[in-house]
Amino acid sequence: MSIVVIGVNHKTAPVALREQVSFSPESLVDALAQANNISSEGMILSTCNRTEIYFTVDKHSQIDSIINWLAEYHQLTANKLSPYLYIHTDKDAVRHTFRVACGLDSLVLGEPQILGQLKTALKTASDQKATGRTLKRLMQFAFSTAKKVRTQTSIGSNPVSVAFAAVSLAKQIFSNLEEQTVLLIGAGETIELVGRHIYSTGVKQIIIANRSIDNAAKLAQQFNGQCIGLAEISNYLAEADIVISSTAAPLPIIGKGMVEKALKMRKHRPIFMVDIAVPRDIEEAVGNLDDIYLYTVDDLHSVIEENLKSRQQAAEKAEVMVAEEVQNFSEWLQAQDQVKLIQNYRSKTNNTKQEVLEKAQKMLANKKPVEEVLQFLAHTLTNKLAHEPTIAMNKAAHSGDIKLLQAATKLLGLGSDDKKG
Repeated sequence: MSIVVIGVNHKTAPVALREQVSFSPESLVDALAQANNISSEGMILSTCNRTEIYFTVDKHSQIDSIINWLAEYHQLTANKLSPYLYIHTDKDAVRHTFRVACGLDSLVLGEPQILGQLKTALKTASDQKATGRTLKRLMQFAFSTAKKVRTQTSIGSNPVSVAFAAVSLAKQIFSNLEEQTVLLIGAGETIELVGRHIYSTGVKQIIIANRSIDNAAKLAQQFNGQCIGLAEISNYLAEADIVISSTAAPLPIIGKGMVEKALKMRKHRPIFMVDIAVPRDIEEAVGNLDDIYLYTVDDLHSVIEENLKSRQQAAEKAEVMVAEEVQNFSEWLQAQDQVKLIQNYRSKTNNTKQEVLEKAQKMLANKKPVEEVLQFLAHTLTNKLAHEPTIAMNKAAHSGDIKLLQAATKLLGLGSDDKKG
């Protein structure tokens, strides 16, 4: 049995193709049922940056069947899909799985979201009884490896997105964000991400300012906040301890005079400001004011660049950990094969016993003497169980295969202790 991972990601396929082969949450149940007609165990991970199918096979021809199914399911030809696919088997599949769980294969190195997405994918597959012992154990190892990497390296400790970097800087300025009021200017994707990060810290209040009140209201609703128009910023600026702005305005929205007025009303309590916009939303002169901590997108990028270097160093340590855990899982997998070997042996001996027993029962039914039947049973069973090991040892003896003879001695308990009377 082999573990196989096939898929596309941000490295191998353009976004248009990734969109074509993605699975919606609603389609996963049906997709898993179809995939399981081909393989004994299956699991599907589908995110904005990757679609991967994890499965087990007894024959490598099943890999082609899965590829053909994936193409047909998304109304593509296998020839169109195949150039963008990666296929990992056995140890390479295990290594890939662990790297994905640790964020080592992500667009943003070390990002933690993928781990939650993997857990959700496993739960969905488990609920549909699509997974078995092997894939479940693989994921348990993957989750454990990811936890080890996050606790023993700094791969996830430093922000590498503009939104996260902005919030992290705010945490450095204010020891307790729960007492702060935050003014977010804009309603685009960056501000939404900032909002999510800042909301998770438990801030006191979030105010969303935007040209479109409707868009501001939609965003404010997510964060139990308040929405205002851009023209109202001057009325609310004095309330804000933290200001983060990202709009597409051609001219600054916040000027030096507006900030000076707000500082007077605040009795010079400091304001932390981050201007993510290009061109700037906050006049450059604002940064010269006392009690103002102003950071621009360039400042954040320098922080991110340093943090990426730090993550890269941590990633090198993480790769060593992944290699160790891949070996541990491989040993577990080999042990499962040995368990099957034992089960097969016991099944074979049981079949032999049943065959001889049935013959003995027929002899009894035909009125054969009990002693004769017992002699037949003991003699035949002994011969049948000893037949194959005896032939193998004879061949080993004639060919001089000492290793096999030593193994047989140990396996069959034929050591020197047996000679003692």
